Formats: sequence, structure tokens, C-alpha cells
Amino acid sequence: MLTFKLAYRNIIGAGLRTWLNVFVLSIAFVAIIWTQGLIEGMNKQVMDAMIDMELGGGQFWHQSYDRYDPLSIEDAHGSLSDGLTTLIEKGRATPVLITSGAVFPEGRVQTILLKGIDPKQKIINIPSEVLQIHDSDIIPALIGGRMAKETRLAVGDDVTVRWRDVHGTFDATDIRIVGIMNTSVQSVDVGQIWVPLASLQNMIQAFDEATLIVLEKQIKAIPPDDAVWISRDLDYLLKDLKELIRTKSVGSSIIYLLLLFMALLAIFDTQVLAIFRRQKEIGTLMALGMPRRKVIGLFTLEGALHGIMALLVGAVYGIPLLRLSAARGLSMPETMDNFGIALSDTLYPSYGAGLVMGTTLLVLIAVTIVSFVPTRKISKLKPTDALRGKLS
Repeated sequence: MLTFKLAYRNIIGAGLRTWLNVFVLSIAFVAIIWTQGLIEGMNKQVMDAMIDMELGGGQFWHQSYDRYDPLSIEDAHGSLSDGLTTLIEKGRATPVLITSGAVFPEGRVQTILLKGIDPKQKIINIPSEVLQIHDSDIIPALIGGRMAKETRLAVGDDVTVRWRDVHGTFDATDIRIVGIMNTSVQSVDVGQIWVPLASLQNMIQAFDEATLIVLEKQIKAIPPDDAVWISRDLDYLLKDLKELIRTKSVGSSIIYLLLLFMALLAIFDTQVLAIFRRQKEIGTLMALGMPRRKVIGLFTLEGALHGIMALLVGAVYGIPLLRLSAARGLSMPETMDNFGIALSDTLYPSYGAGLVMGTTLLVLIAVTIVSFVPTRKISKLKPTDALRGKLS
């Protein structure tokens, strides 16, 4: 207790120097938590959007399907296995048929993907119910907001699409835009037109076939792979996204490590200066019988108290700021829409208990270590030299 009282009295007695160090260190506290919370929030927001709009609880892919190879799409479809058919009949999965094609808005040509989906499905959060056919003479179509902007199509517009069926024959027909969905998930929007599954199967002559099967969220009983259908879990489907977010995390880590380094450098300089200016005090304490380890502990504790005080100061202004950012979010510029991931207009940081506790322990341990390093010189100091103001 005596050591703590001495340490507290000494750092309070340092006045402005102490509070400057504490304030700089508190900025590092808040900046680290805010940056990591923003990345965690982006990670959660993007993955939730993709799972909700596209991935479901996982997918089964046709053996020939490769989402990065457009040349494989036309042949990547086949009849469903018995296990997958059972899941679909129970409403626990939905088939999606994909083929390449072209659309001709205002006389222009644009390559697209035609995607067929069951209008009554409830597996992914696509407004497929608008695709229920009311007019047998026209095929209804659903597009995303980005696709509508690119093609300048609106609800009620008719447009010509062209495709090639399984026999290699090109055909074309008019479709009518019956819905435009607003979504942050570009992979269900850009360059894509959604039509009823039965209509697309009839168009390309691939009856009762699909390219992939989307499973319901948190599904437990998943049929095994077979020679045609390959299971793709969420770890596989989100692998590229996680790698991208991990890369961005490394970049942001450099920023807050620089902030932490500057704060720790200030603590280190303060400790070195304190030992140099307080030589007679050190000698007096040692002459009065205080063990060297306690003297070292005293100076180390003084440095560690800077971290504790920074935590308290940071909490005073940091908690309101972090709560405000979590509630209102961070508005993103329109250019962020070109990143190719499901970023919404507003990002909401996520501050978990693990993030806050981990950052707190990291900074406190770093401050304690930096405070201890300069005090090692005390272990070799003679009391008589210290009383004369001489450091050996």
C-alpha cells in the first residue's frame, strides 16, 4: 500500500507532464477500440448480408459450376439428387438455375447472367414473390438497383434477352421488369436478371435441372456429396471475403500501432527522465532500507498507473463517442460501392467485450513493460552514488 501511495503521489506531482501522457495514451485506447470495432462491424454486416441474400446456410454446387469461370456456366446444371429433392420439397432448400445471356436495353447489348429461382421460396431474402406469373404471354423479371442504373430500366419496361439452350441453339424473347430490389450484395445484382425457375428451365430446355441449391440457415441434416453435387459450406463460400477483411485489418493495425508506439515512447521518456532527476530520492529510499526490487517496483508502478489513468480518462470521452458511432454508424461515400463486397451505405461498428478487454490488457501490459525497461538501471545503482546524484 505504501508503494502505491508513493507512486500515485509522484505521478500526480508531475502535473502537466503526467496528464499529457495520460491523454495521448487514452487516444490510443479509444482509437484501437474504434478501429477494430469498425472492422468487426463491417465483417459482421457484410457476412450477414451475403448469408441473408445469397448464401443461406450453405450451398450445393453442380460439379461443373465455377463462379469465377463464366465459360463453365452454360454446362453447369443437372438433375437433382433424391436427398436434395427431399430438402426442396420440405421447404428447407431452393434451387437456382444460372445461364449466360445478353440483354438489349435501348438498342444496346450487355452480357448478363440469367438466374431462375422459385417465386415462392423463403430461403434467401430476395423478393422473388414478384416473379409469380400473372400473364402467360410475358416473362416477369427482377433486377437490382445497380443493374437498373446500368441499363436504365424501370418497373414496367419490356426488354429483349437472348440466350443459348442446352442444344446450342440461340433464342430470344421479351421480358418485363416487375421489380427492382435494393441490396448491398452486388453478387445478386450487378449484371444479373432473375426470372421464374420454371420459365428459365423451359427457355434453355433444362427441365427439372439446377446449377446450385441454396440451403436454409442453420440447417443440420445435410445430404452427403455425390458425383454431381458438391457441398459448399459457409467457410468455403466466405473464404475470399474473410481474406479481404483480414488484409484490411492488417492495414488498420499499422495505424493504431503507430499511435500506441507514440504513447509508449512518451511513457518511456518520462520514466528515463524521472530516474535521472530523482537520483537522490532513489538513494534515500535505498539508504533507508527499501529493497532494490521495491524501488524498481515503485517506478514500474508509476508507469503502469499512467495506463490505468488513461483507461479512466479514455472511458470518460470514449464511451459516449463509441456508443454514438455504434448507434448512428459511419456513412460511406458512393465510391465504396465499387469495392465489390456487400458494403451498405452506413457501417455500424461492433464493440464486443472481448475486443474491449483484449485492447485494455494489451495496452496495460505494454505500458508496464515499457515502464519496467528503464528501471533496470536501478538494480546496478549504489546508494552512495545516488545520494551524490551520480548514476553509474
